[in-house]
Amino acid sequence: MAKTFDICIRGAGVVGRTLALLLARERLRVALVAAPVASVEPAGDVRAYALNAASRQLLDALRSWPDPAHATAIAQMQVFGDQGGAVHFDAATQGVDALAWIVDVPALEARLAEAVRYQPQVEVVSEPVPAALTVVCEGRASRTRSEFGVAFEVTAYEQHAIATRLTCERPHGQIARQWFLPDGILAFLPLDGAQGNSVAVVWSVLKEQVPRLLALAPQEFTQRLEAASQGALGALQLQGERAAWPLQQAQAHRWCGALPAQGGQARSWVLAGDAAHNVHPLAGQGLNMGLADAQTLARVLHGRDYWRSVADLRLLRSYERERKAAMLPMGLATDGLQQLFARAEAPWQALRNWGMKGFERSGPLKEWMARQAMGTH
Repeated sequence: MAKTFDICIRGAGVVGRTLALLLARERLRVALVAAPVASVEPAGDVRAYALNAASRQLLDALRSWPDPAHATAIAQMQVFGDQGGAVHFDAATQGVDALAWIVDVPALEARLAEAVRYQPQVEVVSEPVPAALTVVCEGRASRTRSEFGVAFEVTAYEQHAIATRLTCERPHGQIARQWFLPDGILAFLPLDGAQGNSVAVVWSVLKEQVPRLLALAPQEFTQRLEAASQGALGALQLQGERAAWPLQQAQAHRWCGALPAQGGQARSWVLAGDAAHNVHPLAGQGLNMGLADAQTLARVLHGRDYWRSVADLRLLRSYERERKAAMLPMGLATDGLQQLFARAEAPWQALRNWGMKGFERSGPLKEWMARQAMGTH
């Protein structure tokens, strides 16, 4: 007899696996669709995520938080403008152990995969299977979203992100550093634990500069980074490959809908994570928002009346409304900052640096923003 599933999750990334584990706790039978593993692994994954306290609490509860060597606490954040403007955040001032954690993607994915392997309510499959509810967690280029006819409104930025890893002459001191420069936004994110001297780099530059920067010899590339970072961590050495991707802000018009009934059973679909929304990485909130999607969807399904199916569109629309409302301020903030710092004209430079200096002295506003970013509001 063929197995039956309550939920089919298409996409086995961080959000998809997290959601599978949350739903399994509700005694729901979950099929998790994972793409076949490539026979040749890529030469090092340079991605790193900034995860806030809410995301850590969620992953801790699922026993999927990486060990300290792969989850470096941020004690301070330093943000620099292009005309002397600066903003500083400090964990001690906020009364917390860390503002956020910089997490190695491969280590996090490995912990989640291990947790899924030992969860009997979750079965990893290679192809989609029939289920009352299909959850689409395939990322921003989701094919299933397109198959379901969902419009995905994209605002493409003029920048691409370049990511890599560096070994630094000086230890990072658990400080996340970000520079808003006339020609881009550069972030150094601390890695390898409290005493480490490695950083993950996310460098947003104009898309026409990307081919030239990727083609530079390693020493020339790191010299460019040393200049852009004002020598904050001394001499730099390339530690990983360089990867690049286009930046965009996007949101699906609809996050849920009905599918044709099967065997008399109602069926629906719902989006989560990057399949539903994208924001600029300058605030490091992309994965935090995706994990919040997973947590909210699991909570909404948990709270349903006993006679309601997981395919009930009333439930799914309540999830959509809640997450869209929660995302709106962050989307507006990241887009506004990106637009402001993309302008090279002198009056705009003066305005944004005046704004940074005023924000640094703003007291309650600065504290509110810090709490929003940490997920403790």
